[in-house]
Amino acid sequence: MRARELWVVLETLHDVTYFAPQAKAAHEAAGLRGFWRGYVGTRAAPLGAAGLGVVTAVFYGFAPSFLARSVPSIWEVVSPAEALAARSAGAVAALREHVREVPAPVLPVLRRIVAAAGWAGRPLGAANAALPWPDDPLAALWQAATTLREHRGDGHVAVLAAEGVDGLEAHALRDAADGSRSVVAPNRGWTDEEWAAARDRLAARGLIDGRGLTDHGARLREHIERRTDELAAVPYSAVGEDELAALDGWLRPIARGLVPVPVPHPNPVGAPAP
Repeated sequence: MRARELWVVLETLHDVTYFAPQAKAAHEAAGLRGFWRGYVGTRAAPLGAAGLGVVTAVFYGFAPSFLARSVPSIWEVVSPAEALAARSAGAVAALREHVREVPAPVLPVLRRIVAAAGWAGRPLGAANAALPWPDDPLAALWQAATTLREHRGDGHVAVLAAEGVDGLEAHALRDAADGSRSVVAPNRGWTDEEWAAARDRLAARGLIDGRGLTDHGARLREHIERRTDELAAVPYSAVGEDELAALDGWLRPIARGLVPVPVPHPNPVGAPAP
């Protein structure tokens, strides 16, 4: 599915804000010291000075106690507007190290896709879509990538919630398929006891067993990914397949140029390699 292929590319462009040294420097200059304070502050900033309950709801896969280290105290250090300025400055500085120029047709196509998106029930995507469109081409590229990335992420959360899979269960379900716990667990704040309880809940539903995913669990996981992709694909129908193929052709080499530096793999945000 073209929308999924493009998501992998756009995710990589977005992720410079977490891993690039230029982004880290911009975040720290604004007062957001440490990886996760930068992550939480800059990602939540489009929502305004949101409290712990809201941030926990939209971040979904994070332990509330983990997020509580930053929220709401982070807004005493930096305002949402300052966090937004820092994330844009850092992302642009990082991309400028790797991107000579944004091909002329890219931004008009991305703007049409963003404009075609529906935002009901997609809080992070909607909050990013409501921000002013930057004049700087690199800032606009990063903003479009981020908005569409969060559009897909909101849809993924909606599908998980509809299937009765909470944030930790989603991680445990994935771990049963690919053994990703060692990367995920240290970066989401869940305790061993909480992880074990989530596995017990999944086992009680017949989704996992001692060997990993059951057939039922594999079908559910496949359904979640497929439905997420279907929901994410809707705005891409606003442009033709030839334009989507061209967009992929323009952006994928840029994304590949960001791997493994500054965007490492595997990584704590779970981004696949482009």
